[in-house]
Amino acid sequence: MVTLQLRQLEVLPGQSLLLREVSWGEFEAILAELGQHRNTRIAYTNGLLEIMAPLPEHEYFKQSISIAIEDIAEVLEQDYESYGSTTWRRQAEQAGLEADNCFYFQNEAQIRGRLEFDLTQDPPPDLALEIDLTRKSLARFPIYARLGVPEIWCYDSGTLTIYQLQQNQYAEASQSQVFPSLKVQELPQLIAAHRQSGRLALRRAIRDWVRQQIT
Repeated sequence: MVTLQLRQLEVLPGQSLLLREVSWGEFEAILAELGQHRNTRIAYTNGLLEIMAPLPEHEYFKQSISIAIEDIAEVLEQDYESYGSTTWRRQAEQAGLEADNCFYFQNEAQIRGRLEFDLTQDPPPDLALEIDLTRKSLARFPIYARLGVPEIWCYDSGTLTIYQLQQNQYAEASQSQVFPSLKVQELPQLIAAHRQSGRLALRRAIRDWVRQQIT
């Protein structure tokens, strides 16, 4: 039997590493060894652990859509909280996952100012963002369902799709529960149209777009 240390394993951008027969205790130990300051994302379900490294393109759209969400919330004067790629996990469900970003809106007041969470007592994020540019070994939606995240925005190749949790499964939705008055599916086109204009121009365009839709 060959034993490897995590520091011996390198996951290249755009690739993933799948580990089998990982117990919950080993999963927790791996998280501790990986630490918080890393460029990888993890997903865990029933003994399978995937470690993924994002591409620059992935990070660009993650950041662009995340900032757009924050700009929309500010124009609409909605309180929110963002917890980035926090590791959400529920031992009873044998499920753990790090979104590309996650937000509280409906439950923001309940968790305001919190730095630690326990999903056996606390609500999961109201919205998760997934940038789906590379094929993942683990199906992430069933993990999100076990964690109880009510809405996911999934970006893939210029298309933003909304999924909402219904009877423990995700179904495509035409409107976001977070921003029901907006056609958030138009965000990728706005981002593409202003990508060469700089970040400030993009943010102004997003804010103007929101104001046009609510007037």
